[in-house]
Amino acid sequence: MGFMEEGGSWSLSFAGAGFLALYHVGVIHCLSQHAPRLIQGADRLYGSSAGALSAISIICNKSVDFCCSHLLGMVKRVEQLSLGIFHPAFAPIEHIRQKLRDELPENCHILASKRLGISLTRWPDGHNVIVTDFATKEELIQAIICTLFFPFYCGTIPPEFRGERYIDGALSNNMPFANCPSTITVSPFHGTVDICPQSPSASLHELNAFNAAFQISTTNFHLGWISLLPPKPEVVADISRQGYLDALRFLEQRGLIKKLLPWPLPSKERSLPVQDSDGGANWDVPYVRVKDVPDFQQLAPELEAALKKACQRDSSAWARFRRSGPGWALTYLLLPWSLPFEYAYYRSWRLALWLPEAPTDLLWMWDQMKGAAHGVFCLVKAGLRKTTP
Repeated sequence: MGFMEEGGSWSLSFAGAGFLALYHVGVIHCLSQHAPRLIQGADRLYGSSAGALSAISIICNKSVDFCCSHLLGMVKRVEQLSLGIFHPAFAPIEHIRQKLRDELPENCHILASKRLGISLTRWPDGHNVIVTDFATKEELIQAIICTLFFPFYCGTIPPEFRGERYIDGALSNNMPFANCPSTITVSPFHGTVDICPQSPSASLHELNAFNAAFQISTTNFHLGWISLLPPKPEVVADISRQGYLDALRFLEQRGLIKKLLPWPLPSKERSLPVQDSDGGANWDVPYVRVKDVPDFQQLAPELEAALKKACQRDSSAWARFRRSGPGWALTYLLLPWSLPFEYAYYRSWRLALWLPEAPTDLLWMWDQMKGAAHGVFCLVKAGLRKTTP
C-alpha cells in the first residue's frame, strides 16, 4: 500500500456478486472499523452489478444493519416462494428500484457524482461504459438498475439510460480498474484480487474473463451458482462473516492495523505480531474461515447482531406452518391450482408498472426486429448472388 504511505490517491472496486453481495457488507464493515481512512479517503468507489449497491451504500453512509436487512430480506423472499426465482412473484429489478427510490436521500446524485463509478455493458455491441456523473436521483437509480440487469434472469427488455440500452456491467467489466496498482479490489470469488476468500483447492488454473480473474475450482462454481440461486439466509450470512475475516487479513498483511487484534485462533497458530521486526508488512498471516472463529460476536458485535436480526423469520403461527414440512407439502399440492392465479396477478402487476415505459420499449423492439430482418435479407441476398451463374 505504498500509494497510501506516499499520500497518493486510491480507489475501491467491488465486483459483481449477485446474492453474494453480503460479502461486500462484511468487508466494508471491517474496513470502516479498523481502517476508516481506506473508505473515507478513497477518490473513487467503483461497482459492477451488485457491487454498485455496495459502493452507493458507502457514499450514502448506510449502516450495516440497513444493508444486512435489505439484502437478506431478498434472500428470505426467494426462500418463501414455492418455485424460488422461477416464481412469477420474483421481480428483483422492480423490488430494488422501489427500495432505492424510498431509501436513497434526495441529494444522492450529488454525493455520487465524481466519486461513484458504475460499470455498464452497452447493448448490443457489449462495449463497457463507466458512468461517474449523475444529473438527478432518478438518473442514478436508472444507472444502478442497468448494471444489475442480467438478461433473461431479470427480464427480456434491457433498461434505458440516457437514450441507450444497457445490461449487467459484469458482462463486460466485472471489476473496474482492477489492473490499476492504486485500486483495492474486492470479490467474493476465489482469485487474485486484494480482498477475496482463499481457495482450499491447489489448482493454479485461472479463468480471465470480464476484466477479472477467477480460479477454476468447484468452490467457485458453487459460489457462482448460489449467487443466482440463493441458499438459506444463514448460509449467506456466513459469506458476510467471511468477508469481514478476509478484509481483516488484508489489513494485517499490509500492517494497516495500528493495534494488534486478538486473533480468534488457538495461540499456537498465531504467535507472531502483525508486523515484521523491521516494521514492514507481514505476509504470513494465517487464513481464517468462519468455522475457525469460536465467537464471532466478540470479534464483530455490530455485524453479528445485524446478521442475526436479518436472519430472523416471521414468528406468526401461519408463517411457522408454511415453513414446516406439512406446510411445504400443502403448498406444492395446491400449486397446480394456485399458480395460474398467482401468475395472472403478478403479471398484471408488472404490466401496470411497465405501461409508462411501454411506448419507448415497443419502439426499441420494433427497431430491433427491423434490424434483424434487414440482416437476414442481406445474408439471403448475398447467398443468392453467389449461387447465380
